[in-house]
Amino acid sequence: MLSPKRGCTRISLRFFSASPLSRKTTRAIIYSNSLISKHARSGDIKQAEFVFNRMPCKNIISWTAMLTAYAGNGLIKKARQVFDKMPERSVESWNAILSGYIRNRVGVDETLRIFLGMPERNAVSYGAMLNGLVQAGRFDKAEKLYNEVPLSLRDPVSSNVLISGYVKMGKLEEAVRVFEGMGEKNVVTWSSMLDGYCKEGRISEARELFNRMTERNVVTWSTMIHGYLKLECFEDGFGLFVHMRHEDSVEVNCNTLTILFEACGRLGRYVEACQLHALVLHMGLGFDVFLGNTVITMYCRFGCVDAAANIFHVIDKKNTVSWNSIIAGYVQAGDIDGAFELFKQMPDKDVVSWTTVIKGFSSSGSTQKFIELFEMMPDQRDAIAWTAVISGLENNREYEKAIYWFMNMLRRDVRPNPHTLSSVLSSSASLAILNQGQQLHAHVVKMDMEYDLSIQNTLVSMYSKCGSLGDACRVFKSISDPNVVSFNSMLTGYSQNGYGNEALLLFRKMEEKCVSPNEITFLGVLSACTHVGLVEEGWHHFRSMKCSYNIEPGPDHYACMVDLLGRAGLLNDAFKLIYSMPVEPHCGVWGALLAASRTFLRVDIAKVAAQHLSDLDPNNATPYVVLSDLYSIAGKKEDEEQVRILKKLKGIKKNPGCSWIIVKDKILLFLSGDQSHMEFADIRSSLRHIVDEMKQKDFQTNDLHYC
Repeated sequence: MLSPKRGCTRISLRFFSASPLSRKTTRAIIYSNSLISKHARSGDIKQAEFVFNRMPCKNIISWTAMLTAYAGNGLIKKARQVFDKMPERSVESWNAILSGYIRNRVGVDETLRIFLGMPERNAVSYGAMLNGLVQAGRFDKAEKLYNEVPLSLRDPVSSNVLISGYVKMGKLEEAVRVFEGMGEKNVVTWSSMLDGYCKEGRISEARELFNRMTERNVVTWSTMIHGYLKLECFEDGFGLFVHMRHEDSVEVNCNTLTILFEACGRLGRYVEACQLHALVLHMGLGFDVFLGNTVITMYCRFGCVDAAANIFHVIDKKNTVSWNSIIAGYVQAGDIDGAFELFKQMPDKDVVSWTTVIKGFSSSGSTQKFIELFEMMPDQRDAIAWTAVISGLENNREYEKAIYWFMNMLRRDVRPNPHTLSSVLSSSASLAILNQGQQLHAHVVKMDMEYDLSIQNTLVSMYSKCGSLGDACRVFKSISDPNVVSFNSMLTGYSQNGYGNEALLLFRKMEEKCVSPNEITFLGVLSACTHVGLVEEGWHHFRSMKCSYNIEPGPDHYACMVDLLGRAGLLNDAFKLIYSMPVEPHCGVWGALLAASRTFLRVDIAKVAAQHLSDLDPNNATPYVVLSDLYSIAGKKEDEEQVRILKKLKGIKKNPGCSWIIVKDKILLFLSGDQSHMEFADIRSSLRHIVDEMKQKDFQTNDLHYC
């Protein structure tokens, strides 16, 4: 590295005075210098080099301009070469190479050597070096250098750099210490502190600081408005914006409007959004791409896709975000065809575009279509795209395919994320394949994701659905801070496996831990009461939904209560409860009543339940089968025959009972009455042997039937 010369600034001045140039030459140098800077700003380094190399006479500004051009475009080695070749340097030259090192993150120690080698420093030099140390997180050295800055050069530049660094790191108290020690503050100082208070959510202190400011610019106003809106204090934020509009010295810019439009969409403030849109049109601001993208997203959140499309078409220079935003809007509105048409027109599709359309077809149930799209994707499929396919298959109950695509994902060396693993674990749970679930659990442990809360919750659900309640309990107990989903998964697992008392005990623990229950929680609680036969406790929890937790019972909750009352033989109470429902009963409600009617031979109630069930689900054979059985038991042969004839005339067939077992990783399916299995004879022989042994041990075998 060139050793610096003392008094380089004096030499620089002597250079100009000792080299008298004609006005024409001076103008040519000034013009060439401006061209170098212009080409550098546009990124055209070759043109900048061309101008620099053809200059017959260069001054120190020319060399510094070329140095800055290289540094500003990431060519730090070439910048250093220019710096080393400079016949002489000014403090601006040193600042240019110093800033270039910092901007290109050469290394804080190397940058510090440049700084220490400077023969002369100004406020810019100290500010740049402090900025480099702050960016590198070396606040200890930054503080040391800050204390060495001459007082005449410290404020406000160096102090502002340190304050800004502390604010970004969340060290607000340190920023306050520097702020209060400053002798000279400018609007940047105040704005940085304001930003710090807003980021920490200390909105009252931020407003107090804002009120103390003697000078405010559009950044200051926008920071304060954003602070209110982040905390969902919409009235305060919007009111401050109205106040800002009355300030003659401050003009609204697109950044301020972007903040407001985003808040309107996020907080559902449609009226204010329309007012802001009208203001943009009135002021003639138009929609640049950044503001336009925000407005598109906002209108899509409101479900106003046509309005979003109008903004999309108004934007002159659309970018990828513009296309992705409007495509996502059509998907959210359920217009998958419209989204796909735009997707086909999109000039530069990225992974977000493909994934959005895949999710759209997934939500519409078009599994074959989104798999085709996924296979058409170029080599940019990331974990999010793979997860979209796997979760889409899981949501559409294509569980085996979801596991298949997950295995493909692993073969491609794509690392799954927690959402991927939750989806494939849910698929395994739905298939009740315990062995597969255990292998996935091992994979979770191997990837060090076993303490991810979403995965832990899915594991509890998976083990519960597979009947391995002990494993479910172990996973649940390993959760350090269970949320409502954790409790719901374990509580539902207890209920589904017949452990009603344990489910109710867990619900009490949930209340003790102040975890607020939701609709799913009460489905598990009511189901538990049904399994244990606790009618009064069931009524208590059902009523407490509205009274204690402000949760309106839905049709599924009513179905649980009808099932509870029906199993207890209180069919009249169940009948009255159905007719008191504020919403229309669904098939589950009438199905529960019909099942209870069959148990207690209540033909009168069964007829009503069967009629409603047939109206809601005309192809369901259950009402006909139950009624014909009841008429047969009651000795009403004519009525039984009429029901059978009616069922036959309507072409309704009862789906055969189905069960399966897993043998050597193969799923073997069995249908009621089916004798097509290749080992049917051996299966029948084994069943007969089992029944004979049960008879010998005095088991009741009257209700046992075998092939």
